[in-house]
Amino acid sequence: MAEQRPVCGVCGTTAESDDAPLTWSTQLGRRGVELVCDRCTRENVRAIEGKLESEWW
Repeated sequence: MAEQRPVCGVCGTTAESDDAPLTWSTQLGRRGVELVCDRCTRENVRAIEGKLESEWW
């Protein structure tokens, strides 16, 4: 069985390799641990640092 590539939990972007890029971040939410791509992280850094639920951003 092939491993799935990491997917951004916000925009759905798929990583180019089987490992999450170092520029991606992780967050713990109601759905468990989610990966967030570097673009979504930059766009929502204040909400992430304020620990707002991803539904708010």
